[in-house]
Amino acid sequence: MKQWHLNSWRDMPVLQLPEYPDPRRLGEVEQELSSLPPLVFAGEVRELRRRLSDATRGKAFLLQGGDCAESFLEFTADNIRDTFKVLMQMAVVLTFGASSPVIKVGRLAGQFAKPRSSGMETIGGVKLPIYRGDIINGTEFTEESRTPNPERMLKAYHQASSTLNLLRAFAQGGLASLEQVHAWNLNFVANSPQAERYGLLADRIDEALDFMKACGISAEHSKVISETEFYTSHEALLLPYEQALTRKDSLTGEWYDCSGHMLWVGDRTRQINGAHIEFVRGIQNPIGLKAGPTLPPDELLRLIDIVNPENEPGRLNVIVRMGADKVEEGLPPLIRAVEREGRKVLWSCDPMHGNTFKASTGYKTREVSRILSEMKQFFAIHRAEGTYAGGVHFEMTGQNVTECIGGARAVTEASLGNRYHTHCDPRLNADQALDLAFLISETLKDCRKLRDS
Repeated sequence: MKQWHLNSWRDMPVLQLPEYPDPRRLGEVEQELSSLPPLVFAGEVRELRRRLSDATRGKAFLLQGGDCAESFLEFTADNIRDTFKVLMQMAVVLTFGASSPVIKVGRLAGQFAKPRSSGMETIGGVKLPIYRGDIINGTEFTEESRTPNPERMLKAYHQASSTLNLLRAFAQGGLASLEQVHAWNLNFVANSPQAERYGLLADRIDEALDFMKACGISAEHSKVISETEFYTSHEALLLPYEQALTRKDSLTGEWYDCSGHMLWVGDRTRQINGAHIEFVRGIQNPIGLKAGPTLPPDELLRLIDIVNPENEPGRLNVIVRMGADKVEEGLPPLIRAVEREGRKVLWSCDPMHGNTFKASTGYKTREVSRILSEMKQFFAIHRAEGTYAGGVHFEMTGQNVTECIGGARAVTEASLGNRYHTHCDPRLNADQALDLAFLISETLKDCRKLRDS
């Protein structure tokens, strides 16, 4: 392959990028972004790669979740805190039930852009550019709102910076302490069918902490109890933004995309000779690669070799998103090809994107039962193949939304409109996310028993 450099992606075919009407102003914004401080640091990225290396070898589990597309309008400390709380709840359920370290990675502080199946939208005979996320354009169906505006990249950067500051404070300032395990319950989750189950688990954790405290180990003396590691991720879609925030590390001389700790390439932009794969192959961040039902095994192997030529564990995460009716047929050939060639990847399951449909009421939604089905099949296939199912990837929120159908406290098609707040894809609410966490915990526990037997 030709030598990589920071601009080499611009020589490749590129999909899913907006057409900015003022290229001069776009260049000025890119230049301004390139002079701003990094959002994350190379040392943090290297630590995440070490953690993901453990997960690749079956010694940890990746929990990745957060917003479908972050919004300028809904940017509040409460929303960030509530999503953080739900992820902490899910992580403690997984850690306690599966006796496995859980790597917590949020779809936060950068998940502003979304790929779309069409570049234009027509309403009432008026044709305008499609909404591509707040970092690019607005949701209002007007020419001014829908015209891609590079100034939005600056606003996204500053919102991401504020989000990261808050997340670091939560992770290290007491909210993440295991002594707060009861306090992570949100008001509406406290009244859900899972509340009693989570409360019993929290009581057991309290008892364990009391025992440890009696032995002289407490949050006051141990960061393991009082703090947590929390990382951020987003899709590396808007390449001008990603390039502008890519920095050369002064210690190693290597390039890191400092917009987030982990980046992924979506199913629509994973072309072998495409700009997105070209960009990510040259940065040292952990990279996710979405694997949909149209990805053949030989193409996956070529992508792995491009992105991870040294075959290093922790570098590459294959995120499977096939749909409940296609994963049983599509996943085994991918696993067998990767195993046959000895490639080291972390397998995780995105049971959201392959299970989206439009309800009779007109809302785009997902059924929790189909999400559960794809996830169960994902774990069962890995068990049958003798490989490790090392992670999950969810679109979820701490808000009490009604965007996905089903769950323990069932959301119906008729009730979707009650609290349908997403600007793009439907998200699990905290109640539904906790349902899935308990299911994953039980599955991991069964897998561990089989591995140890």
